[in-house]
Amino acid sequence: MRENIRLAFQGIFGHKLRSLLTMLGIIIGIASIITIVSTIKGTSEQIKENLIGAGNNVVNVALYGDGNLYDMSYQSVPVGVKQIDARLKRELGTIDGVSRVSLYNMRESVSGAYYKATSFNGNMYGIDMDYLAVYGYTVRSGRGFSDKDYSEFRKVLLIDTRTERSLFAGESALGRVIEISGEPFTVIGVIAESEEFTPKIETIQDYYLYADTSSGKIFMPITTWPTVCNFDEPQNVAISAASTDVMTKVGKSAADLLTSRVITDDSGSLDYRSEDLLSQAQKLQSMSESANSQLIWIASISLLVGGIGVMNIMLVSVTERTSEIGLKKAIGARKRSIRMQFLTEAAVLTSLGGILGVVAGIGMAELISHIADIPVAVSIPAAVVAVAFSVLIGLLFGLLPAAKAANLSPIEALRRD
Repeated sequence: MRENIRLAFQGIFGHKLRSLLTMLGIIIGIASIITIVSTIKGTSEQIKENLIGAGNNVVNVALYGDGNLYDMSYQSVPVGVKQIDARLKRELGTIDGVSRVSLYNMRESVSGAYYKATSFNGNMYGIDMDYLAVYGYTVRSGRGFSDKDYSEFRKVLLIDTRTERSLFAGESALGRVIEISGEPFTVIGVIAESEEFTPKIETIQDYYLYADTSSGKIFMPITTWPTVCNFDEPQNVAISAASTDVMTKVGKSAADLLTSRVITDDSGSLDYRSEDLLSQAQKLQSMSESANSQLIWIASISLLVGGIGVMNIMLVSVTERTSEIGLKKAIGARKRSIRMQFLTEAAVLTSLGGILGVVAGIGMAELISHIADIPVAVSIPAAVVAVAFSVLIGLLFGLLPAAKAANLSPIEALRRD
C-alpha cells in the first residue's frame, strides 16, 4: 500500500497541470458544500442565540388559561392556584438538567409609575434572590437586594440601564424615588446583563421576533409585590438549564410538576406551560436548512462531474502505461495488485482534491461572512465527511480504469508502443 501511495504521488506530481484540472471538479464541489454547510450552521446558531439569548439557557414556565398566557395585567387573580412555596421551589431544583430556579411576578407596560413628571411604561418585576443569577444580571452600581429587603418588605427597587436613561436623563438613579401605584420606592441599584447580547436584526420580521421594544425594567422584592398589586398572585418560574439542548425537557418537566402540585381547580382550564424558545429556534433552523439543502444537492453535481473527470483521466493513464502494466504482469504481478495500484492513485487524487476543497470552502465562507455580514461556523465533522466522500468518489470512479488495467493481457500489453 505504501508503495502504491508513493507511485500515486509520483504520477500526480509528474503531470501537475493535468492532475490539477482533474481535481478541479472535486475541489469546486467540496468547496461549495463546505461553504453552504458553514453558512447553514452559522445561521442556525444565530437563530438559537437570538431566541434563547447569549447562552443563559433560561426557560420560563408561566400560568396559562384556556390555552392562552394568563396575563395578570388584565385578568383577575385566578381561583384554584396556590402559591409556590420554598419546598416546591427546591423540588424544581432537583429536576435533571436544572441548574437554578427563580420565582417572579411580572407586569408589562406598567401604568401609574412616575419619577416626578416622567412616567414609566416598561416592565415591572417582583423577583426573589435567585432571579439576577438565573438571568445573568450584575449590579453595575449601588447594591442588590438583601435578606432584610425581603423579610422587612422594604420598598426598594433595582432598575436596568435603559430605565436609568429614560427616567433620569443620564444622571445617577441611586437614591431617587419612583412612585408606583401611589407608593414611594427608592432606587438602590442599577443592573446590567453580564454578557451584552444584541440579536441580529435584518428584516422587519426579525424586528418583531427579536427586538425588545420595552422602555426598560424595574425590579422589586417579590415579598413587596402585593403592596403594589394588592393580591398574592401566582408566580412565574425562571429555570436555568444546564445546557441549551435540555431546555425543552426541563421546561416540560417543571410545567408538569407545577400543574400537578399548584393548581387545585378541576375544570382543566388552567395549567402551567414552558416558553419553548428552543422549539421555536429548531423550527426556524429547519426552515433555513431545508432551503439550503437544495443548494447542497446542486453543488453535489460538480462532484459527479469531478468523478467522471477522474475516471476519464485514469483511463488515459491506463492507456499511457499499458507497457508498464504488461511488464508487471509478465514478471508475476497479480490482477489484484494492478487493480489496487490504480484504485490507490484515484483515491489519492480525489482526496487531495477534497482537502484543497475544504480549505477553499473555509476561505470562501470567511470571505462571504466579511463581505455580506452573514454568520458562518465551520463544521469539523462536515470537513472530515467531505474528505472521506472525495476518497469514496475516487474509489467508485476508479473501479472501471482499475478493472481495465487489471484485465489487460500481458502479451497484448507488451506489443503496444
